[in-house]
Amino acid sequence: MNRRRFLLTSLAGALAAPGAAEAQQAGKVPRIGYLAPNLPENRHVNEAFRQGLRDLGYIEGRNVVIEDRDDEGKLERLPALAAELVALKVDVIVTGSTAHSMAAKQATTTLPIVFAAAGDPVSSGLVTSLARPGGNVTGLSVLASSDLVGKRLEYLKQVVPGVSRVAYLWHPADGRTQEGVLNAARALGLRLQIVEARGPADFNRAFSDMKSARAGALAVSPSAMFAGEARHLVDLAARDRLPAVYPWREYVDTGGFMAYGPNVADSFRRAATYVDKILKGARPGDLPVQQPTKFELVINLKTASTLGLTIPPSLLARADQIIE
Repeated sequence: MNRRRFLLTSLAGALAAPGAAEAQQAGKVPRIGYLAPNLPENRHVNEAFRQGLRDLGYIEGRNVVIEDRDDEGKLERLPALAAELVALKVDVIVTGSTAHSMAAKQATTTLPIVFAAAGDPVSSGLVTSLARPGGNVTGLSVLASSDLVGKRLEYLKQVVPGVSRVAYLWHPADGRTQEGVLNAARALGLRLQIVEARGPADFNRAFSDMKSARAGALAVSPSAMFAGEARHLVDLAARDRLPAVYPWREYVDTGGFMAYGPNVADSFRRAATYVDKILKGARPGDLPVQQPTKFELVINLKTASTLGLTIPPSLLARADQIIE
Protein backbone atom coordinates (compact mmCIF):
# COMPACT_ATOMS: atom_id res chain seq x y z
CA MET A 1 0.00 0.00 0.00
CA ASN A 2 2.81 2.36 0.89
CA ARG A 3 4.58 1.40 -2.30
CA ARG A 4 1.40 2.05 -4.30
CA ARG A 5 0.93 5.44 -2.63
CA PHE A 6 4.56 6.26 -3.40
CA LEU A 7 4.16 5.39 -7.08
CA LEU A 8 0.96 7.40 -7.40
CA THR A 9 2.55 10.36 -5.65
CA SER A 10 5.62 10.16 -7.90
CA LEU A 11 3.46 9.94 -11.02
CA ALA A 12 1.38 12.91 -9.93
CA GLY A 13 4.54 14.89 -9.33
CA ALA A 14 5.94 13.94 -12.71
CA LEU A 15 2.74 14.99 -14.44
CA ALA A 16 2.59 18.23 -12.51
CA ALA A 17 6.23 19.17 -13.16
CA PRO A 18 5.83 20.44 -16.77
CA GLY A 19 2.90 22.60 -15.73
CA ALA A 20 4.91 24.09 -12.89
CA ALA A 21 7.80 24.82 -15.25
CA GLU A 22 5.43 26.48 -17.69
CA ALA A 23 3.90 28.55 -14.90
CA GLN A 24 7.38 29.67 -13.83
CA GLN A 25 8.21 30.58 -17.43
CA ALA A 26 4.91 32.43 -17.80
CA GLY A 27 5.68 34.41 -14.65
CA LYS A 28 9.13 35.44 -15.86
CA VAL A 29 9.68 39.20 -15.92
CA PRO A 30 11.14 40.15 -19.32
CA ARG A 31 14.33 42.18 -19.48
CA ILE A 32 14.92 44.78 -22.17
CA GLY A 33 18.42 45.97 -22.98
CA TYR A 34 18.34 49.66 -23.90
CA LEU A 35 21.35 51.04 -25.77
CA ALA A 36 20.93 54.76 -26.45
CA PRO A 37 22.46 58.05 -25.28
CA ASN A 38 20.85 59.63 -22.22
CA LEU A 39 22.06 63.16 -22.86
CA PRO A 40 19.64 66.01 -21.99
CA GLU A 41 18.61 66.50 -25.63
CA ASN A 42 17.81 62.78 -25.95
CA ARG A 43 15.86 62.20 -22.76
CA HIS A 44 12.46 63.01 -24.21
CA VAL A 45 12.85 60.28 -26.85
CA ASN A 46 13.93 57.78 -24.21
CA GLU A 47 10.85 58.72 -22.19
CA ALA A 48 8.72 58.28 -25.33
CA PHE A 49 9.87 54.65 -25.55
CA ARG A 50 8.97 54.04 -21.92
CA GLN A 51 5.59 55.70 -22.48
CA GLY A 52 5.03 53.35 -25.41
CA LEU A 53 5.69 50.42 -23.09
CA ARG A 54 3.30 51.82 -20.47
CA ASP A 55 0.61 52.21 -23.12
CA LEU A 56 0.96 48.46 -23.74
CA GLY A 57 0.72 47.60 -20.05
CA TYR A 58 4.41 47.26 -19.21
CA ILE A 59 5.30 48.91 -15.92
CA GLU A 60 9.03 49.26 -15.29
CA GLY A 61 10.06 47.52 -12.07
CA ARG A 62 6.82 45.54 -11.91
CA ASN A 63 6.39 43.43 -15.03
CA VAL A 64 9.41 44.54 -17.07
CA VAL A 65 13.03 45.38 -16.32
CA ILE A 66 15.02 47.82 -18.48
CA GLU A 67 18.79 47.48 -18.51
CA ASP A 68 20.04 50.93 -19.57
CA ARG A 69 23.43 51.39 -21.19
CA ASP A 70 24.38 55.01 -21.94
CA ASP A 71 27.32 55.69 -24.27
CA GLU A 72 27.41 59.34 -23.06
CA GLY A 73 27.88 60.44 -26.66
CA LYS A 74 31.06 58.37 -27.07
CA LEU A 75 30.44 55.93 -29.92
CA GLU A 76 33.70 54.08 -29.27
CA ARG A 77 32.07 52.68 -26.12
CA LEU A 78 29.26 50.97 -28.05
CA PRO A 79 30.88 47.54 -28.66
CA ALA A 80 31.60 47.04 -24.96
CA LEU A 81 28.14 48.23 -23.90
CA ALA A 82 26.44 45.95 -26.44
CA ALA A 83 28.54 43.02 -25.19
CA GLU A 84 27.38 43.74 -21.63
CA LEU A 85 23.74 43.46 -22.65
CA VAL A 86 24.39 40.21 -24.51
CA ALA A 87 26.15 38.79 -21.44
CA LEU A 88 23.09 39.66 -19.34
CA LYS A 89 20.97 37.53 -21.72
CA VAL A 90 18.26 40.15 -22.02
CA ASP A 91 15.15 39.16 -23.98
CA VAL A 92 15.46 41.95 -26.55
CA ILE A 93 17.86 44.84 -27.21
CA VAL A 94 16.47 48.25 -28.21
CA THR A 95 18.89 50.61 -29.94
CA GLY A 96 18.78 54.31 -30.67
CA SER A 97 20.56 54.82 -34.00
CA THR A 98 22.37 53.12 -36.87
CA ALA A 99 25.66 53.14 -34.96
CA HIS A 100 24.05 51.71 -31.82
CA SER A 101 22.25 49.07 -33.88
CA MET A 102 25.38 47.99 -35.73
CA ALA A 103 27.20 47.56 -32.42
CA ALA A 104 24.38 45.37 -31.13
CA LYS A 105 24.23 43.34 -34.33
CA GLN A 106 27.97 42.69 -34.20
CA ALA A 107 27.61 41.54 -30.59
CA THR A 108 24.90 38.93 -31.21
CA THR A 109 23.26 37.01 -34.04
CA THR A 110 20.60 35.44 -31.82
CA LEU A 111 19.16 37.99 -29.38
CA PRO A 112 16.36 40.06 -30.97
CA ILE A 113 17.29 43.67 -31.75
CA VAL A 114 14.80 46.50 -32.36
CA PHE A 115 16.24 49.77 -33.67
CA ALA A 116 14.14 52.83 -32.88
CA ALA A 117 15.72 55.36 -35.22
CA ALA A 118 18.07 53.89 -37.83
CA GLY A 119 18.94 55.92 -40.89
CA ASP A 120 19.09 53.62 -43.91
CA PRO A 121 18.94 50.08 -42.47
CA VAL A 122 19.43 48.34 -45.83
CA SER A 123 22.50 50.19 -47.12
CA SER A 124 24.09 50.09 -43.66
CA GLY A 125 23.67 46.30 -43.59
CA LEU A 126 21.35 46.13 -40.60
CA VAL A 127 18.68 44.25 -42.59
CA THR A 128 18.49 42.56 -45.97
CA SER A 129 15.27 44.33 -46.95
CA LEU A 130 12.62 46.54 -45.42
CA ALA A 131 9.78 44.10 -46.08
CA ARG A 132 11.63 40.98 -44.89
CA PRO A 133 14.49 42.04 -42.61
CA GLY A 134 15.66 38.47 -41.94
CA GLY A 135 17.97 37.55 -39.08
CA ASN A 136 17.54 38.94 -35.59
CA VAL A 137 17.13 42.66 -36.37
CA THR A 138 14.17 44.90 -37.23
CA GLY A 139 12.75 48.24 -36.16
CA LEU A 140 11.97 51.71 -37.40
CA SER A 141 13.80 53.80 -39.97
CA VAL A 142 13.95 57.59 -39.77
CA LEU A 143 14.14 57.71 -43.55
CA ALA A 144 17.56 59.26 -44.10
CA SER A 145 17.01 59.52 -47.84
CA SER A 146 18.16 62.03 -50.44
CA ASP A 147 14.52 63.14 -50.83
CA LEU A 148 14.48 64.29 -47.22
CA VAL A 149 17.86 66.01 -47.59
CA GLY A 150 16.53 67.67 -50.73
CA LYS A 151 13.62 69.12 -48.80
CA ARG A 152 15.98 70.55 -46.16
CA LEU A 153 18.12 72.14 -48.88
CA GLU A 154 14.99 73.53 -50.52
CA TYR A 155 13.95 75.22 -47.28
CA LEU A 156 17.43 76.70 -46.86
CA LYS A 157 17.28 78.11 -50.37
CA GLN A 158 13.93 79.74 -49.58
CA VAL A 159 15.15 81.53 -46.45
CA VAL A 160 18.75 82.45 -47.36
CA PRO A 161 18.68 85.01 -50.20
CA GLY A 162 21.03 84.23 -53.06
CA VAL A 163 22.64 81.21 -51.43
CA SER A 164 24.55 79.12 -53.96
CA ARG A 165 27.02 77.09 -51.92
CA VAL A 166 25.92 74.91 -48.99
CA ALA A 167 28.17 72.91 -46.68
CA TYR A 168 26.99 69.41 -45.74
CA LEU A 169 28.40 68.13 -42.45
CA TRP A 170 28.71 64.37 -42.85
CA HIS A 171 29.62 61.50 -40.53
CA PRO A 172 31.06 58.43 -42.30
CA ALA A 173 29.39 55.94 -39.92
CA ASP A 174 25.92 56.99 -41.02
CA GLY A 175 25.60 54.26 -43.63
CA ARG A 176 24.59 56.61 -46.45
CA THR A 177 26.18 57.36 -49.77
CA GLN A 178 26.99 60.92 -50.80
CA GLU A 179 25.66 60.55 -54.34
CA GLY A 180 22.00 61.07 -53.41
CA VAL A 181 22.82 64.20 -51.42
CA LEU A 182 24.87 65.64 -54.29
CA ASN A 183 22.06 64.91 -56.76
CA ALA A 184 19.53 66.65 -54.49
CA ALA A 185 21.73 69.74 -54.37
CA ARG A 186 22.22 69.79 -58.16
CA ALA A 187 18.46 69.60 -58.71
CA LEU A 188 18.14 72.84 -56.71
CA GLY A 189 21.03 74.55 -58.48
CA LEU A 190 23.20 74.43 -55.34
CA ARG A 191 26.87 73.57 -55.04
CA LEU A 192 27.42 71.21 -52.14
CA GLN A 193 30.60 71.12 -50.09
CA ILE A 194 30.74 67.82 -48.21
CA VAL A 195 32.69 68.22 -44.98
CA GLU A 196 33.50 65.10 -42.99
CA ALA A 197 33.66 65.02 -39.19
CA ARG A 198 34.33 61.77 -37.33
CA GLY A 199 34.10 63.29 -33.86
CA PRO A 200 33.87 66.55 -31.90
CA ALA A 201 37.64 67.03 -32.29
CA ASP A 202 37.01 67.57 -36.03
CA PHE A 203 34.37 70.30 -35.62
CA ASN A 204 36.62 73.36 -35.53
CA ARG A 205 38.51 72.17 -38.60
CA ALA A 206 35.22 71.39 -40.37
CA PHE A 207 33.78 74.85 -39.74
CA SER A 208 37.07 76.43 -40.75
CA ASP A 209 36.83 74.54 -44.07
CA MET A 210 33.28 75.82 -44.56
CA LYS A 211 34.39 79.38 -43.96
CA SER A 212 37.35 79.06 -46.34
CA ALA A 213 35.05 77.73 -49.07
CA ARG A 214 32.60 80.62 -48.44
CA ALA A 215 29.64 78.37 -47.71
CA GLY A 216 26.47 80.43 -47.40
CA ALA A 217 24.56 77.89 -45.32
CA LEU A 218 24.90 74.51 -43.64
CA ALA A 219 22.97 71.24 -43.67
CA VAL A 220 23.78 68.66 -40.99
CA SER A 221 23.39 64.97 -41.77
CA PRO A 222 21.48 62.60 -39.48
CA SER A 223 24.04 61.16 -37.07
CA ALA A 224 23.91 59.84 -33.52
CA MET A 225 27.27 61.45 -32.82
CA PHE A 226 26.12 64.81 -34.17
CA ALA A 227 22.88 64.58 -32.18
CA GLY A 228 24.90 64.02 -29.02
CA GLU A 229 26.84 67.20 -29.83
CA ALA A 230 23.80 69.25 -30.86
CA ARG A 231 24.52 72.25 -28.65
CA HIS A 232 28.18 72.29 -29.73
CA LEU A 233 27.21 72.34 -33.42
CA VAL A 234 24.52 74.96 -32.88
CA ASP A 235 27.02 77.20 -31.06
CA LEU A 236 29.59 76.85 -33.86
CA ALA A 237 27.00 77.72 -36.51
CA ALA A 238 25.96 80.77 -34.46
CA ARG A 239 29.60 81.84 -34.03
CA ASP A 240 30.12 81.80 -37.79
CA ARG A 241 26.65 83.26 -38.49
CA LEU A 242 25.90 80.27 -40.67
CA PRO A 243 22.19 79.52 -41.28
CA ALA A 244 21.83 75.80 -40.64
CA VAL A 245 19.14 73.21 -41.24
CA TYR A 246 19.16 70.09 -39.10
CA PRO A 247 17.59 66.63 -39.40
CA TRP A 248 15.70 66.72 -36.09
CA ARG A 249 13.91 69.31 -33.98
CA GLU A 250 16.17 68.66 -30.98
CA TYR A 251 18.77 70.97 -32.56
CA VAL A 252 16.25 73.80 -32.81
CA ASP A 253 15.24 73.29 -29.18
CA THR A 254 18.85 74.09 -28.25
CA GLY A 255 18.92 77.28 -30.37
CA GLY A 256 19.42 75.96 -33.90
CA PHE A 257 17.83 77.77 -36.83
CA MET A 258 15.65 75.23 -38.60
CA ALA A 259 14.94 71.50 -38.74
CA TYR A 260 12.95 69.23 -40.98
CA GLY A 261 12.62 65.50 -40.50
CA PRO A 262 10.83 62.66 -38.76
CA ASN A 263 9.46 63.05 -35.26
CA VAL A 264 12.05 60.90 -33.50
CA ALA A 265 10.10 60.69 -30.24
CA ASP A 266 7.19 59.14 -32.13
CA SER A 267 9.55 56.57 -33.64
CA PHE A 268 10.82 55.57 -30.19
CA ARG A 269 7.26 55.30 -28.89
CA ARG A 270 6.31 53.02 -31.77
CA ALA A 271 9.38 50.84 -31.20
CA ALA A 272 7.66 49.60 -28.03
CA THR A 273 5.05 47.83 -30.17
CA TYR A 274 7.75 45.69 -31.80
CA VAL A 275 9.25 44.89 -28.42
CA ASP A 276 5.81 43.73 -27.30
CA LYS A 277 5.39 41.51 -30.37
CA ILE A 278 8.82 39.94 -29.89
CA LEU A 279 8.22 39.27 -26.20
CA LYS A 280 5.03 37.50 -27.25
CA GLY A 281 6.91 35.24 -29.67
CA ALA A 282 7.26 37.11 -32.97
CA ARG A 283 10.54 36.74 -34.86
CA PRO A 284 12.33 40.01 -35.71
CA GLY A 285 13.11 38.84 -39.24
CA ASP A 286 9.37 38.53 -39.95
CA LEU A 287 8.52 42.07 -38.81
CA PRO A 288 8.92 44.61 -41.64
CA VAL A 289 10.93 47.75 -40.98
CA GLN A 290 8.52 50.61 -40.36
CA GLN A 291 8.85 54.03 -41.94
CA PRO A 292 8.17 57.36 -40.20
CA THR A 293 4.56 58.51 -40.02
CA LYS A 294 5.14 61.99 -38.57
CA PHE A 295 7.37 64.67 -40.08
CA GLU A 296 7.84 68.17 -38.73
CA LEU A 297 9.28 71.49 -39.79
CA VAL A 298 10.44 73.56 -36.81
CA ILE A 299 11.78 77.13 -37.13
CA ASN A 300 13.45 79.25 -34.48
CA LEU A 301 12.45 82.86 -35.18
CA LYS A 302 14.81 84.24 -32.54
CA THR A 303 17.76 82.61 -34.30
CA ALA A 304 16.45 83.80 -37.67
CA SER A 305 16.39 87.38 -36.34
CA THR A 306 19.94 87.05 -35.02
CA LEU A 307 21.04 85.92 -38.49
CA GLY A 308 19.15 88.79 -40.13
CA LEU A 309 16.83 86.45 -42.00
CA THR A 310 13.15 86.92 -42.79
CA ILE A 311 11.09 83.75 -43.09
CA PRO A 312 8.66 83.80 -46.04
CA PRO A 313 4.99 83.70 -44.93
CA SER A 314 4.44 80.55 -47.01
CA LEU A 315 7.13 78.73 -45.03
CA LEU A 316 5.81 80.01 -41.71
CA ALA A 317 2.40 78.63 -42.67
CA ARG A 318 4.02 75.28 -43.48
CA ALA A 319 5.88 75.04 -40.14
CA ASP A 320 4.61 72.60 -37.54
CA GLN A 321 6.13 74.67 -34.75
CA ILE A 322 7.62 78.13 -34.51
CA ILE A 323 9.92 78.96 -31.60
CA GLU A 324 9.92 82.68 -30.73
